[in-house]
Amino acid sequence: MPRIPRLPVNDLTADQNALVQSITGGKRGAGRPIEDFTYGDGSLRGPFNAWLHSPATGERAQKLGESLRFDNAMPPTLRELAIICVAVHWRAQYEWWAHARIGLKEGLASEVVDAIKAGETPPETEPGVQAVTAFVKETLTDRRVTDATYAATHGRLGDQGVVDLVSTIGYYCMVSATLNVFQVPLPEGETPPFAE
Repeated sequence: MPRIPRLPVNDLTADQNALVQSITGGKRGAGRPIEDFTYGDGSLRGPFNAWLHSPATGERAQKLGESLRFDNAMPPTLRELAIICVAVHWRAQYEWWAHARIGLKEGLASEVVDAIKAGETPPETEPGVQAVTAFVKETLTDRRVTDATYAATHGRLGDQGVVDLVSTIGYYCMVSATLNVFQVPLPEGETPPFAE
């Protein structure tokens, strides 16, 4: 049960409307109808409804997310891998549901997605899969990364890619916390990926 009121997009303040326009009119909304972003009651899905309750913060958060999704130095497959590694760590139902699908669409191998969900080391279906997985896991569990993991990841991503990876981890921890704390539901008819 969601813990914060769901706000229909047709009944918002000016600041909230500006945030909706920024979300749906930016890179993440290109070519997509508003229905891709809303539940049947007209409220925003994912972390966005919660952010409407603090639109100035929500605007900054969604802009950072847009940058990390669409202007990231990492290949899209490795970016999505990092995101689902964060999602499984947090057991963030919505985050996993959304980004496992995006990852597959971007070309991330299904056996990698399945291994991450099962908590296993994924196969190296492309260069960097195991390095990025280890980097995210060490960051979240140890709050540091080993020299070996850093070197392997840096060798694949370079300076900007590693900075974008660390930023992606931090951002999706914030998103996962938002989703979990406010008990954001999956779209109707979808099955939660993790047992509660």
